[in-house]
Amino acid sequence: MSCSRRFVMERAPIPVSTILKRKGDWVITIAPSATVFETIERMVEHNVGAIVVTKNGELCGIFTERDYLRRIALEGRTSRTTRVEEVMTADVICVDPDATVQECLQLMTENRCRHLPVLREGKHLGGIISIGDCVRALSEHAERQVENLTSYIAGSYPG
Repeated sequence: MSCSRRFVMERAPIPVSTILKRKGDWVITIAPSATVFETIERMVEHNVGAIVVTKNGELCGIFTERDYLRRIALEGRTSRTTRVEEVMTADVICVDPDATVQECLQLMTENRCRHLPVLREGKHLGGIISIGDCVRALSEHAERQVENLTSYIAGSYPG
């Protein structure tokens, strides 16, 4: 018995570039000399949980809500006088636009981080992705697969 229709599940990995096309490649940045207070003001203004620290367009570090809790609140520092370069995470884990969502989630899990700057050609800041962006992309992908499978089972799949 042969079947005239064939359903193919999408298995292609989702690249980071797909997420950036949807959300945009803008990144909230701040200079290393800014105070932590100024940094948090900018984060609140843009409703983000992380901010990239740059100097002359070059990535220097990242400052997150977790950095604030661990290096300001718990250490008794003052956010109005502490410069962000003193408490930022300088060893930043980055990805390129061709990295897959699955690879990013693995990196985030292994390194216990929630944000990954995206570097084009290994040096140009081309965006930032969060764990929420990755989960959303996987969820949307799974929804499309369910819709395609449902259409196939119902006999209306175009393939």
